[in-house]
Amino acid sequence: MNPLSERKYIIIGVFILVGLSFIARLFYIQVIDDSYKLDARNQAFRYTTEFPVRGYIYDRKHKLLVYNEAAYDLMVTPKEVKDLDTVDFCKLLDITKDEFLKKMKKAIQAPNSPRKPSVFEKQLSPEDYAALQERLYRFHGFFVQSRTLRKYPMKIAANMLGYIGEADKNLTEKDPYYNEGDYLGISGVEKTYEKVLRGKKGMHILMVDVNNSPKGSYMNGLYDTMSQPGKSLESTLDAELQLYGEELMQNKTGSIVAIEPQTGEILAIITSPSYDPNLLVGRARNKNFSKLYLDTIRVPLFNRATMASYPPGSTFKLVESLIGQQEGVLTPETRYPCSAGYAPLGGHPKCEVHASPLALFDAIGHSCNSYFSYVFKSIIENKKYNDTYVAFEAWRNIALSFNIGRKTNSDLANELRGNIPSIKYYDKVFGKGSWKASTVISLGIGQAEMGITPLQNANVVSIIANKGWYYIPHIVKAIGDNPNDTTLNRFKVKRYTAITDTSIYNNVIEGMSHVTESGTAHLLKIEGVEYCAKTGTAENPHGRDHSVFVAFAPKNNPKIAIAVLVENAGWGASWAGPIATLMMEKYLNQVVVRKDLEKKMMEANLIDQPKWVDPKKKKK
Repeated sequence: MNPLSERKYIIIGVFILVGLSFIARLFYIQVIDDSYKLDARNQAFRYTTEFPVRGYIYDRKHKLLVYNEAAYDLMVTPKEVKDLDTVDFCKLLDITKDEFLKKMKKAIQAPNSPRKPSVFEKQLSPEDYAALQERLYRFHGFFVQSRTLRKYPMKIAANMLGYIGEADKNLTEKDPYYNEGDYLGISGVEKTYEKVLRGKKGMHILMVDVNNSPKGSYMNGLYDTMSQPGKSLESTLDAELQLYGEELMQNKTGSIVAIEPQTGEILAIITSPSYDPNLLVGRARNKNFSKLYLDTIRVPLFNRATMASYPPGSTFKLVESLIGQQEGVLTPETRYPCSAGYAPLGGHPKCEVHASPLALFDAIGHSCNSYFSYVFKSIIENKKYNDTYVAFEAWRNIALSFNIGRKTNSDLANELRGNIPSIKYYDKVFGKGSWKASTVISLGIGQAEMGITPLQNANVVSIIANKGWYYIPHIVKAIGDNPNDTTLNRFKVKRYTAITDTSIYNNVIEGMSHVTESGTAHLLKIEGVEYCAKTGTAENPHGRDHSVFVAFAPKNNPKIAIAVLVENAGWGASWAGPIATLMMEKYLNQVVVRKDLEKKMMEANLIDQPKWVDPKKKKK
């Protein structure tokens, strides 16, 4: 055989082998190895997320409460950062070199990095962006991505509206919609209606040159996807009433909740102290959040309307009156003495000086502690049960049906349930079979372990105004252009308490009229408005007692039900009462004529009072 012929086949074989190895390598790089694919694509393309415009939020009269303003995130792809003038770059962004290194380290450690873009500096203002854009071509690996920031033109209802924050790793692992650095609602309505407000992301593919400069859309945008804006919300809030309530509560600690009884729509929900919601927007957000979070005196981030549980005090006597009648142990003619307080407990609890004995209407009107202690005792010792535990459970279940001690299931974020103590709790405290009505008698006047949120208290008085029914309190009445969105269906179902006899409610309403006509709130008249109310003084073991007031107006065909609590302010008629009546006057009459009272409420500073000293601990 010709040796040249054999050599020819060897040479051809070598070329084929080399060719196959190149083909295999190219196949591995282009098809199998994602990192090389990603690197190659990023050399020519830039994949930018097109974030949707977040939905606006309006009040019930279509006044704008929340809108969006343009902002920009500076993005970085660490692998593409080359020949960076760090000093010039830090000076441009007004950051230190240590901050630069920290941010770059975070970007490199982000998922799929250093080849994947991530946020380097977030929420640049339009002014900062303009200054940066002129020189961005010098900083390879950096580019700007447009975003939006929330703005609050009226600076009200901060805790109700909530704030926006960044998605963390835990969330991105649970919900694939979010990537680290994405913004979402963290609290308030922004959190509750996040999926409605956020919209849907889009994707934009840009071609870039070696200088990292955009050269237009890839394939004229053939593979781009458009973002879909979020839906707007029409809230139930009356912005003018909300603003007025916040002005009345400035320099005070407490809450106001006002509800339209016939719909369950929340007209105003004030927690005080509060803050300007614009503080938690933009590059200063983290710094401002730390200040607000660390303010342990005013605690402005704490929503007292839905999260603070207070003893209802004498306002609970309204529910006690309803339960007593329902259980058949109380009528409007029932009289109990109170000249020396509640006799079975040695004259405690006592009440203010008034005629004795009283019947139901005047007992409510004058808020007689002794009277309602007897009522509670008669309920727990009800002969139809012949068992303290069974009677107590019946009393508790009726109270729970008013959403005392359980959540109202509103659309407000982070709502807590308050408390009505259970049999199990008292068995643990006193021992099974070792307690009776007189042991827990303070429950009859809304004290002891009982706790209620201002939202729940407003709902209770709304139920009384409606004579036994209610709609779940809610803050949103329409989503987008569809007022019949199924998300809101649960707020359109009429609900009933365990007491449905309207005559029982009529008796309590008559007692509430006595409060304003000749009782504890007789000095708080509203011109041209007949209203029903109940004052309360909630005992506070940690300081001065809390001032509480609930009311609805007008008496016939009520338009507003309200609950006010002012911490460490004493009698219900001293601070909570005036604030509540001014709110009702503002809402119903549009103008306030009691200017002296208004001025006193707005100018009073109850936060910086002299330190409280327990009178029991004073040296004799």
